[in-house]
Amino acid sequence: MKTHPWLLPWLVGGLLATSAHLGAAQAQSALAAERPTLTQAVEAAWQRSSEAAQSQGQRRQARAEQVVASNWLSAPPALQLSQREGRGNAADGQRETEVGVALPLWRYGARTTAGQAAQAELDWSQAAEQAARLRVAGQVREALGQLSGLEAEQRVASLQSQLLARLAEDVDRRVKAGDLAPADALAARAESLASQAQEAEVQVRLRAHRAQWQLLTGLAVAAQAPATASPSFEVSDTHPEMLLATKAVERAQKKLALVQAQRGGGPELGVSLRQERPGQGNPVQNSVAVALRLPFGTEAHAQPRVAAALAEVDLALALQQRTRDRLTTELGLARGQLQGAQAQARLETQRAALLRERATHIDKSFKAGESPLPELLRALSAAAQAEAASERQQALLGLAEARLQQAQGLLP
Repeated sequence: MKTHPWLLPWLVGGLLATSAHLGAAQAQSALAAERPTLTQAVEAAWQRSSEAAQSQGQRRQARAEQVVASNWLSAPPALQLSQREGRGNAADGQRETEVGVALPLWRYGARTTAGQAAQAELDWSQAAEQAARLRVAGQVREALGQLSGLEAEQRVASLQSQLLARLAEDVDRRVKAGDLAPADALAARAESLASQAQEAEVQVRLRAHRAQWQLLTGLAVAAQAPATASPSFEVSDTHPEMLLATKAVERAQKKLALVQAQRGGGPELGVSLRQERPGQGNPVQNSVAVALRLPFGTEAHAQPRVAAALAEVDLALALQQRTRDRLTTELGLARGQLQGAQAQARLETQRAALLRERATHIDKSFKAGESPLPELLRALSAAAQAEAASERQQALLGLAEARLQQAQGLLP
């Protein structure tokens, strides 16, 4: 049986297609030393995000409130100055000067409550930062999943374009030698041009996603593929968003306790030094005054603030339950998507294997002179398309695993 040298590139292509997943794994291993990890990519994106600056401001505010709560005074002290002078002949020369300091004090238990409220504010700000990091991680995971899929599609398109170009050249030589008809050369060249156009289209989309990746993370190279998702399918209380909702409830409750402890104005301690000049040659008299100011009857005036704090507690409780329901729904959806992606990846792999085997049989038939070149081209094209679909589905499987990790609240 006569061997067709121009079919050797396609035989090589079949071997490469058979080991596509192994080749992809080897390529990822070779790039592992150059590519950043997913954790590094998320950290880079976090540093570039507006949420990072916002979380820093929230932490600074919480620490400032802790400093206020640790102070013995509930408000800044005030300096008091007063002077009185006598008028008329009888009061000529009389003068009274008073210098004092007003010291705002905490109500009983209010200082401790303020410290607890400040700590709750700090805990909430830290939980808010973790939840914001998780949202940024979700953006990075989505961008990486789409970029990985396009890179796999680009590899397959590049391989197909190279093989079809070599096939067209070999067919041209055989047409000149009189072994094949000119129509076969036209068909091979048309297939080669179609594959080049497809490769160019994939390259355009790949460049666009790489630009989006660089804008998001500041990194020119995509990160390594994330690890396989863990099998847990229940919403954990340590989920960043669940933890944030819990801390929001505690924060609202501490604010309510602080408002209740500060229903009215706080007491005020006044210390002053008074100097009196009676006049008419009388000696100067000095005295020290201590005053205590206690507001009372302020329950009615505090009701609006208490009602607002109660409403904030009710809202935080409702959002906590709503967050749990939403996370449970998202986790169930991510689980279903992962199971569907696993099934599709398995089916696409089987389909690619069947079409490769079919192309092998048609190749043997063509060598025996029983099948025309167009039928072989169609079989090879179908096998290449099935291999590309399998690669895309493998990338979608990785994205589904990343989305499950995101739904579980796992930070890389």
